[in-house]
Amino acid sequence: MKYVDEYRDAERVKSLVAAIARTATRPWNIMEVCGGQTHTIAKYRIEEMLPENIRLLHGPGCPVCVTSAGMIDHALEIAARNDVIFCSFGDMMRVPGSERDLLQVKAAGADVRMLYSPLDAVELAKNHPDREIVFFAVGFETTAPVYLMALKEAERRGLKNFSLLCSLFAVPPAIEMIVNQEDSQVNGFLLAGHVCAIMGSEDYVVLAEKCRKPLVVTGFEPADLLSSIYLCIKQLEEGRAQVENAYKRVVRDEGNPAARRMMAEILEPADREWRGIGTIPKSGFALREKYATFDAEKKFPRSLQTSDNEDNPCIAGEIMKGIKNVSDCPHFATRCTPEHPLGASMVSDEGVCAAFYKYR
Repeated sequence: MKYVDEYRDAERVKSLVAAIARTATRPWNIMEVCGGQTHTIAKYRIEEMLPENIRLLHGPGCPVCVTSAGMIDHALEIAARNDVIFCSFGDMMRVPGSERDLLQVKAAGADVRMLYSPLDAVELAKNHPDREIVFFAVGFETTAPVYLMALKEAERRGLKNFSLLCSLFAVPPAIEMIVNQEDSQVNGFLLAGHVCAIMGSEDYVVLAEKCRKPLVVTGFEPADLLSSIYLCIKQLEEGRAQVENAYKRVVRDEGNPAARRMMAEILEPADREWRGIGTIPKSGFALREKYATFDAEKKFPRSLQTSDNEDNPCIAGEIMKGIKNVSDCPHFATRCTPEHPLGASMVSDEGVCAAFYKYR
């Protein structure tokens, strides 16, 4: 298959591994910031191919994993209302809040529906004018335009009973937070190609200069990741800290101008709590006041403020900050499994713990 087979070619992979081994003269820690890339790393055992002085760290690249327990509790509270049909993609259904998840609320009688598109929720709003239709909008910059297209369609149709519960995150502030930790171990970053396909590389150029770390835009196949690891190491060995686009078949420097314009029109930066990590200033997006009619947080204010359970032994936050590895968790694959997860990263399709559980 074009753009797939050639990026899984065994000889190409061996050549890239050899180039990395020749280039790396000292220990380097590289972090990918994408759950899809984490799964590729685990599936193809890329870490085992690399020389011993190159270590991969797995960053906060899963929006489901970093959606706070407090936000999920708010979702559960809204979903339990008799006048609400609560809608979500399937990856949020089993993510635990403080005590329960959406499937448990559904089992208790709430009208919770798993949809494949937010536009399906717009149709529900049209067909159920007596009910409030709420879609759980969880994601990074990649998926934000999908939710906003649904909002614009609801606005066009004059559907006042449609709203979004936004748990939208921005990647650059999270990278800056990781770099600024006192015990930060990350030397360079691999950036998610789909995020950059929307946002472009402009913000990352500023970030690379500010943080003095190499940032390489990459894709999701083994050769994509290995070539980007090589470029990152080459920069580190040469003392450079720049943005490089190793995914030019998809990513343009300017990103997707139409999507960016829509995001700028509807969204504004907001402080956001990241599960297991804490609140990062201006690391999320909220609906502008102009679109308050479609903002579920304003339509249905929280009756009870909750946050991450401090007694939870899950160390996913430390893993996503690059401080610990999955192998450091004493509960991995014993007390914590996809059937009985201690945290979101074991149950999400893009979670780091789920990846290593599935493939290791």
